[in-house]
Amino acid sequence: MKKYFLFPALFLFLTLSLNAQNTDSLWVRDNYYKIERMVPMRDGNKLFTAFYIPKDSSEKHPILFNRTPYTCQPYGEDKFNPRIYTTYWLNYLKEGYIIAIQDVRGKWMSEGDFVDIRPYNPNKKGTEFDEASDTYDAIDWMINNIPGNNKRVGVFGISYPGFYSTMAALSGHPALKAVSPQAPVTEWFLGDDFHHNGAFAIMDGFSFYSGFGKPRPKPTTQIPSGFDIRSQDNYDFYLKTGALKNFSKLMGDSIVFWKDLMNHPDYDDWWKARNPMNFVTNVKPAILVVGGLFDAEDCYGAWNLYKAIETKSRNTDNRLVMGPWFHGGWGGRGDGSFLGNVRFGKKTSEYYQRNIEIPFFNFYLKLKGTVRDIAEASIFVTGENEWRRFDQWPPNRSVAVNANLLANNKLTIDVVSMAANDRKFAGSNGYSEYISDPAHPVPYTEDVHMDRTREYMTDDQRFASRRPDVLTFSTDELTEDITLAGPLVADLMTSISTTDADFVVKLIDVFPEDFNYDEKEMGKGNGETYPMGGYQMLVRGEIMRGKFRNSFEKPEPFVPGKITEVKYTLPDVAHTFKKGHRIMVQIQSSWFPIMDRNPQKFVDIYKCDDSDFQKATIKIYPDSRIILPILK
Repeated sequence: MKKYFLFPALFLFLTLSLNAQNTDSLWVRDNYYKIERMVPMRDGNKLFTAFYIPKDSSEKHPILFNRTPYTCQPYGEDKFNPRIYTTYWLNYLKEGYIIAIQDVRGKWMSEGDFVDIRPYNPNKKGTEFDEASDTYDAIDWMINNIPGNNKRVGVFGISYPGFYSTMAALSGHPALKAVSPQAPVTEWFLGDDFHHNGAFAIMDGFSFYSGFGKPRPKPTTQIPSGFDIRSQDNYDFYLKTGALKNFSKLMGDSIVFWKDLMNHPDYDDWWKARNPMNFVTNVKPAILVVGGLFDAEDCYGAWNLYKAIETKSRNTDNRLVMGPWFHGGWGGRGDGSFLGNVRFGKKTSEYYQRNIEIPFFNFYLKLKGTVRDIAEASIFVTGENEWRRFDQWPPNRSVAVNANLLANNKLTIDVVSMAANDRKFAGSNGYSEYISDPAHPVPYTEDVHMDRTREYMTDDQRFASRRPDVLTFSTDELTEDITLAGPLVADLMTSISTTDADFVVKLIDVFPEDFNYDEKEMGKGNGETYPMGGYQMLVRGEIMRGKFRNSFEKPEPFVPGKITEVKYTLPDVAHTFKKGHRIMVQIQSSWFPIMDRNPQKFVDIYKCDDSDFQKATIKIYPDSRIILPILK
């Protein structure tokens, strides 16, 4: 009988949803109008900008500005962008904001030439420009030409628009009062998007730039197409294609930034000029940096941009928000109550929008309300699944504690000293080892699919535990809760049989064998049934390209068989391992195909041949450790 009630219920739900959308769209049309303008820049080029302006002229309205390389379409003053009908944007419309969305220089309908992560020029003269000056010129034009504005401007954006938000903060325009870089593209060699500690993110890099990177000789409204992979299995496609030079052949010769990626294998001045954290001094507007704990693309940028501003611009009103989100998950793409199989029990996105982001912009742009209730760092601690307020990040109550990797696959936490003391290497007595074979790399997930998933950041790691080329170290069941708050440090003592290798360290929360979610308390998640007893939740994982262990500028080969330290910092975590759970660490030397394969030979990986790939025997010695930021 149940099936007879399913379709009426579904029909009613869809009808109510469509009616709500129609009501919102009618409200927007009744209360807003749209204009499009070519906004002049100092060098004579003009940038296409769409404005959604309140019809209400009884008061002046602030401007909320979004600069994007991903188009402000649909084009035409009678066509409204569908996303402004979503709750996230609709909140601002109902607050009376003027919304400005701009195609950045050289993209879509804007004039000029596009340059990826265009370097900031702190000493511009005359008609010289960068993204900061383009923002300055756009703001200056808007406050003098858009009717009914109150001459107070905010800038926000997620991902690449997060980068443009950071550049906006460096513009120096006096009307710019508040900026929110969200999941900001920040450092494309050390930690965001296309490299992590020098290892190349081949799947994202190839799939993204084969379309996004295509040249646009003149303004257009046409969406560029990417490479037609003709496969449902990313592992199979990327493995069969082979060395990176083979991907360059598929990419062709017209995509400039791909060639830049291939021609700058080390952390040289070209990369450093594209790191906005080098320039965040004397930042004037208030800053709200936002990111996701499980952002597969720009987790590094959010944590580290906040820290850079704290260090280099001490007088800036600078705040941090990190929730349990995938890339942009707080921006109208779900309620933030789960990710993949893991549930958080709270609508974290709605909480953030209502209690943090909207009050932040209202205070600085409308002079309404207060920001006293917004903490210096608002962090959602997973595991315990609660928002916590911190007066600094990392918290001063976090203590560095050794988690020691023992040869019997045990992980022991040095709770006696509660400090990560320097240790003297005990020599080569005992070790754990595995054979890393580039012909059979460790997959990043057990599923078969083409596009890189966002859920892998919390995926079950039991598939990896079963592989012989993955080392697994685990504590006994915890007798009390342990909360981590801050960056992790992997400090490995290793020897390899070749001259190079990668090291992937994963921190994992192992659930009890009888674990199940209580749906009344935690919600239904994604609605799918998954065996959560014994679940191995990925809390944080990161890769280190071994040749950069001492310097990203000057890579060094390993001496085969020589015991060598490989030490690196993983992005911050905010997670509670509950009593009865176990803490697990996995170590492996491939993470495919989110990261390219290391041939395990000291060569220029961007130019090497398929014949350069070789097996390596990796040994991890008992003096290896993970330094945990335990919150006391």
